[in-house]
Amino acid sequence: MQAQDRPGLMHDQWPVVAVVAAGGAAGACARYGAALLWPQTPGAFPWTTFWVNVSGCAVIGVFMVVITEVWAAHRLVRPFFGTGVLGGFTTFSTYAVEVRRLADAHQAGTAAGYAVATLASALAAVWGAAWATRRVLAWRAR
Repeated sequence: MQAQDRPGLMHDQWPVVAVVAAGGAAGACARYGAALLWPQTPGAFPWTTFWVNVSGCAVIGVFMVVITEVWAAHRLVRPFFGTGVLGGFTTFSTYAVEVRRLADAHQAGTAAGYAVATLASALAAVWGAAWATRRVLAWRAR
């Protein structure tokens, strides 16, 4: 059965699409604000994008623990904040473009370091934040 054959399916998805779009706009505006506050020097390590991605991943770690293990959130909270706001805030597409620009500018070492450091730091941030959130919640429950 196709989605268009089920009359309520598409209608039920519009609220999700709307909150993801609204959250994505808010997250992208926050990322743009960070870029304005801390402009990057061409050819140098892109610290602003690095810290936006790492901090966004840390927030994702906290958020996922809270909404899956602590709080029964409304069905639109996760798409709004997780997919929308944090998806719009973190910018792995810009990360990929910056790696390419650094490589094209004959900054292969910086490009490789940035590529590896961002990936490792983002994964460590999401894991570490989730771990720390669980520890804090366990401590508070005592």
